[in-house]
Amino acid sequence: MKDAKEEKKAPKSEQTRTLILETALRLFQERGYDRTTMRAIAQEAGVSVGNAYYYFSSKEHLVQGFYDRIAEEHQAAVEPLLSGPEKDLTARIRGVLLGWLDIAEPYHEFAAQFFKNAADPQSPLSPFSPESEGPREAAIDVHRRVISGASVKPDPELAEALPRLLWLQQMGLVLFWVYDRSEGAANSRRLVERLAPVTARAIALSRFRVLRPLVKETHELLSDFLPTAAGMAASGKPKRTAAKERKRSG
Repeated sequence: MKDAKEEKKAPKSEQTRTLILETALRLFQERGYDRTTMRAIAQEAGVSVGNAYYYFSSKEHLVQGFYDRIAEEHQAAVEPLLSGPEKDLTARIRGVLLGWLDIAEPYHEFAAQFFKNAADPQSPLSPFSPESEGPREAAIDVHRRVISGASVKPDPELAEALPRLLWLQQMGLVLFWVYDRSEGAANSRRLVERLAPVTARAIALSRFRVLRPLVKETHELLSDFLPTAAGMAASGKPKRTAAKERKRSG
């Protein structure tokens, strides 16, 4: 066992950033997202308001920090499954989705507060926004590894489409989970148990030429009409300035 002095400490800047983020998440849970201001977060964290804005330019960026943390913790939690000997596609899909529910469970109480802001396609909290690109791509990469490490190999033409479709399926699960008030999110877990084998079977069947066009058309449809980051950037709608964000966030 290493001596405490030998433990490598995070840089002070990273410690401050983590303190502000954890304080914000606690206040979001206690007071609600809308009723928590950046000033209140700074006061509770024991830092100046200017220092809080140095690390997070708005409340939305604090939530982005939360998204990044969830994505990192999820990747770490499912790494043994993704790199281990398990090759059954159903088990891999089930493990990744249940792993996300486990990581997100402590934040379930106030998840609905985030969602009402994230549901706005123009909000930086939207999972499709340019600001959410990091955690979005991290999640898609998890699903890419789910497929690549499985014994079932889909048609190469579908290699790019399937991880994104699995991520969209996860987004559907997240929405269900947000409104799930069963104890321990039991209904969300039952949904995963039912969903995983059906999804694995669909991927296996996609190897057959007769079904391949259906999968491709589904992916093209979603790519064309979902509010992707590229689509939002091309919409011509103005972005909020940093000054407006600070005023809006308090």
